[in-house]
Amino acid sequence: MNWIAQKSVSVLAKPGSRMLVANTRALASFERPIQAKIPPGIQQRSTSSSGKSLENPQNLPHLPVPSLKDTLLRFLATVQPHLNEEEFRRTRSLLDKFSQPGGDGETLQKLLEARAGIKENWLAEWWLKTAYLGYRDPVVVWSSPGIVFPERKFSSERDRLAFAAKVITASLRFKGEIDNERIPMEKFGKSELDMQQYRKIFGTCRIPGRDIDKIEFHPKSKHIVVIHRGNIYKVTVYGGADLGELLSEEELIEQLQECVKGSRNPHPVGILTSDNRNNWGKAYEILSSDPQNRDSLAETQKALFVLSLDDAAPRPVDYKTVTSHQVIHGGGSRQNAGNRWYDKTVQFIVGEDGLNGLTYEHTPAEGGPIAVLTDQILKYADSEAVRQNRVGIPEKPKLLAFNLSAEAKECISEAAKNIDALSGNLDMDYLHFKEFGKGFIKSHKLSPDSFIQIALQYTFLRLHGVPGAHYESAHTRLFVHGRTETIRSCSNDSVAFARAMMQSGSNEKRVEKLLAAIKAHKDYTMLAMQGKGVDRHLLGLKLTAQENNLKVPELFSDAGYLKSSHMRLSTSQVASKYEAYMCYGPLVDNGYGCCYNPREDDMLFGISAFHSCPETSSQKFSVTLKESLMDMFKILSDTGRGIKSKL
Repeated sequence: MNWIAQKSVSVLAKPGSRMLVANTRALASFERPIQAKIPPGIQQRSTSSSGKSLENPQNLPHLPVPSLKDTLLRFLATVQPHLNEEEFRRTRSLLDKFSQPGGDGETLQKLLEARAGIKENWLAEWWLKTAYLGYRDPVVVWSSPGIVFPERKFSSERDRLAFAAKVITASLRFKGEIDNERIPMEKFGKSELDMQQYRKIFGTCRIPGRDIDKIEFHPKSKHIVVIHRGNIYKVTVYGGADLGELLSEEELIEQLQECVKGSRNPHPVGILTSDNRNNWGKAYEILSSDPQNRDSLAETQKALFVLSLDDAAPRPVDYKTVTSHQVIHGGGSRQNAGNRWYDKTVQFIVGEDGLNGLTYEHTPAEGGPIAVLTDQILKYADSEAVRQNRVGIPEKPKLLAFNLSAEAKECISEAAKNIDALSGNLDMDYLHFKEFGKGFIKSHKLSPDSFIQIALQYTFLRLHGVPGAHYESAHTRLFVHGRTETIRSCSNDSVAFARAMMQSGSNEKRVEKLLAAIKAHKDYTMLAMQGKGVDRHLLGLKLTAQENNLKVPELFSDAGYLKSSHMRLSTSQVASKYEAYMCYGPLVDNGYGCCYNPREDDMLFGISAFHSCPETSSQKFSVTLKESLMDMFKILSDTGRGIKSKL
């Protein structure tokens, strides 16, 4: 019996038992990539005279290639909740075959290790292409998240523009901190995290293509773009002798007042950025055939960020749910979807009715740096500080005009239809859970994130009767150019806990299963942060096969891979001390999106589903999640189980 069969036979015999997770090393030590012989024709990485890579200023470790054996064992454990016994036996058999000496797995592993030996990060280029630039669905709903800010009360249009001026000021002050390397170094324990994503927030824009996009960086720009009623303005925000001083807030208000004078644009070019990327790429080529259009596109793309001054949105439900829709898709073509440029990394939204927040294009950065920016903006906006010293406005806002052919107008009309269908299908809800927050969870020496993740699993099983494949984002910024790895939150332990809660039994036994589920989640989280998760390694093996014109192994079409990768729960924690939260659409048609902000005494959840799926409902999920959290509170409180050491 080979190694996979030996490790998994007991699991198959006892479906409810646990698959042991490989031992986790301390985060202070890192597994280095195996140094393989460099294939002919591939150049070594460039280094400075100090020996440091020019693209690795912090001299961080390189992303490791996990051992094939460890990855396949972890993978086998994560697929079991989603398979019947026959499917599980087939998956195990495929893994046995894949891992044989001299087999496909060993061949692909060696090729991947060779790539890791010559790359700063073996995944970075692939990930940028496959997850973002090569992804052809709209960035709206399917990729770009939004962040909902607390509601504002504006007494006048000037009051709104004064708030917008504060948003601009706070953002550009934050940019100054980044440029001058004054952002505090972020660490996990004693280990530094890669800080390069901060430099990609401002002046960055995704450029559409027919088959694949590209990305441009313009961090030294001196202007932003303001969009009002579909009209796009170039607004200079720096003045002084060398355009090196940020305009005062009064000067910024004056600039914005010029932008709100125009009437509604019947053909808003910005709505094209909400469309399928191939459609937008085609429209981009049509627009670019005109010199004036090329100039207007270039100025938009070079802007440091976008500020969307929105019309009031209808409010059939509460502020938070309406704002969730607005920051994700603008409410469709009849509302503010045309008042956007979704290709810009950061786009602030300030509605005339006090609705405000941001949307961001995900390609260059994760949510962490954006959340830090959010807190800086809200802190400044709530302060009494006002930048009063006038520096001199160098030029008034410039309307970026477009010459629209009949073909271009048809593209705009088609994009409007598409965003109306997509936005109309998104089902959003908001849960402000006030009964307890992370303080209560920590009082039991439990991880708040793991606790919430298990609550989400419990909620899904209650609603659907089966475990849900469950994605949570873990950063890999312990490594140079690190982005994310998948935490597979659904485990045999999470399922065992959920079933125990749904069946008769003692609370003591339920708490034991809760603790086991939390430990399993936390163990996997630590592995994912060390680059030892399942999903990125398997993706690397698959892409290695494709790049070397090798047959993609049968593993990737097996039920185990397909079912465990169909993430019906797409989740993440994005923390803020303010009453703000991130939201986004589901990953799959019959799934949910759920992003949460756990604060000391309460928790905020942005929840999404699709109306087109009769099985799912964001409102039902929200109600059931609240019940699940209260159930977990009750079993901990009733048993008085204070855990004496951190799990």
